[in-house]
Amino acid sequence: MSNSRLVNYTRLSPNCSKPRNHAIDKITIHHMAGNLTIEQCGAIFAADGRDASSNYGIGTDGRVGLYVEEKDRSWCSSSSANDNRAVTIEVADDEVGGNWHVSDTALSKLVELCADICRRNGIPKLNFTGDKSGNLTMHKWFAPTACPGPYLASKFPYIAKEVNKRLGNAQTEYKSQNGASYRVRVSIPDLNIRKGPGTDYETIGRYTGKGVFTIVEEHVGSGASMWGRLKSGAGWISLDYAAKL
Repeated sequence: MSNSRLVNYTRLSPNCSKPRNHAIDKITIHHMAGNLTIEQCGAIFAADGRDASSNYGIGTDGRVGLYVEEKDRSWCSSSSANDNRAVTIEVADDEVGGNWHVSDTALSKLVELCADICRRNGIPKLNFTGDKSGNLTMHKWFAPTACPGPYLASKFPYIAKEVNKRLGNAQTEYKSQNGASYRVRVSIPDLNIRKGPGTDYETIGRYTGKGVFTIVEEHVGSGASMWGRLKSGAGWISLDYAAKL
């Protein structure tokens, strides 16, 4: 079991279990709740008695830190069952508070690192389902926490899509079969509804809000990998921000 060649800095934490007891088949993304460098994050995890660590960390500048080798289980998600199966990644925030924004540079490196983890561990596809059943998971599903923060949580469908592109999976999660309708969950409050399938169509002047919606038609269009037409007749939404149920 190897570690990523994307690593720029290594400081191994004593706060881990050696070795993990399950093959790697998941990735869990966290946020640092601060704009820490990878060195600062490594120093925190290196403290005896901290009882916390992650496999990797990504700074706002896109540099990658290694804190727990992939062969070992980090103490990251408040779930030994999840952490024994998952590679865990802490990502720095370039906005403290609010939506806990993550820089484009960090997000891009996160996609690259996730794709690398999948390739080396034989994970053919990253599947975000919006719950624990998928292999891309969030800390807040295992503990009473807001981690990974609103911004990064909203990017999970995008992360899965971009990783799967790099893995050679061009088809998205959202392809309906035989024209059947299906439901999706929207987890961000400000997803635009548009008059047609693409960003070149005007918005209708309101958002979906968070919730579950039925898609009755798909169409390729500008600004997203796939667009879905709402059963309500309100218009079209980007399926990059919706998880199929």
